[in-house]
Amino acid sequence: MKESELIYDWNTIDYEIARNPSNHPHGVWFDDETLRDGLQSPSARNPDIEQKIELIDYMEKLGIQKVDLGLPGAGPFHIGHIDAMLTHMGENGYELRPGCAVRTVVSDIEPLVELQAKHERQIQASAFLGTSPIRQYTEGWTMERILSTAEKAITFAVDNDIPVMFVTEDTTRSKPEDIKAVYTRAIELGADRICVCDTCGHVTPNGVRKLLTFIQDEVIPDAGVKRADIEVNWHGHQDRGLGVANNLAAVEAGADVIHGTALGVGERAGNAPLDQTLVNLSLMGVIDNDLTALNDYMRKAHEYIEVALPHNYPVFGEDAFETGTGVHASAVIKAIKKGDQWLADRVYSGVPAQDFGLKQVIRIGHMSGRSNIIWWLQQNGYEVDDDMVAHLFEVAKGQRRMMSDEEVHAAIAEFQEA
Repeated sequence: MKESELIYDWNTIDYEIARNPSNHPHGVWFDDETLRDGLQSPSARNPDIEQKIELIDYMEKLGIQKVDLGLPGAGPFHIGHIDAMLTHMGENGYELRPGCAVRTVVSDIEPLVELQAKHERQIQASAFLGTSPIRQYTEGWTMERILSTAEKAITFAVDNDIPVMFVTEDTTRSKPEDIKAVYTRAIELGADRICVCDTCGHVTPNGVRKLLTFIQDEVIPDAGVKRADIEVNWHGHQDRGLGVANNLAAVEAGADVIHGTALGVGERAGNAPLDQTLVNLSLMGVIDNDLTALNDYMRKAHEYIEVALPHNYPVFGEDAFETGTGVHASAVIKAIKKGDQWLADRVYSGVPAQDFGLKQVIRIGHMSGRSNIIWWLQQNGYEVDDDMVAHLFEVAKGQRRMMSDEEVHAAIAEFQEA
């Protein structure tokens, strides 16, 4: 049978991401915030510079287009790391485009002027400023003050040839008239990139679509520029567990750049997971990046940043492609025996392991059948013996969890010594 006949895909019924290239500065891009916003996680470890450079290498290998290298306003230590990463990227001719987060103050942007001159490449200034009523009330800000603050910083950056992405913090809880006023002024001053933020993880996919439609249909045209002249970024958080869903909604709604972090590391409940976003957009056919190195990247991020990687984490958790259940394992084994990896990857999984540098794993446990045991023995170089299979079956049924390979080897040794 044809592969298309083996899976009926309800996801595609009356669904299409319609994107007119003439209305956008480029295709769907990604901005990896792992080394800046991700490191604001209370549990995150700040990697050493060699480790950061290794993570940068993975971003380049995966075809990620933009990276936030850090917050220069945090001091000389951080500027030193940013400088070293820029040097590495330049020496290796990376296509990855660097940027840095800055408060909307001149003193934060000044280091970028020096770094840009030194490395002879553009460094995006991601200038952020809160706009929501709750933030304005708490800080005692007025819209006049917000606009004045933005004007000074953006003007300084533009005058020094620093590309500006103007970032409104807490956009998803901001009034439309305030959003329009501040983005319009930023665009008038020369910012050709704007970032719409769900800073507190408040929004739902419907809110994402409504907000981005407002930005594209009202804010940008009324600022007197074409949609294709402004890069619209989307930056989401995980407080309601909707980070990936909101990222997908942002793509549907026409965002040009989707932000995220490795394993969703970030402040509070974290940022939108970039890895899961890439996986889903790949499966949806929106992107064609080679993601076979994505698993290695996630494991290095887990190791270097010490962000949690739960066993049941989608795709990259240890359990994601493992099964010990008899019926499930039997189906996977039958597919493998047909010599059909495509089939084996999909008969009991919604994500093809091989596409992401992984494979199906058959385990032995209290819910296993004999097919699990026979397969495991064959894969580990043992001669299949009915008595040995019966012994392992009995041992497995007495377990309270899956057996590790070491435990299976020990059970075999016990049988052989008996």
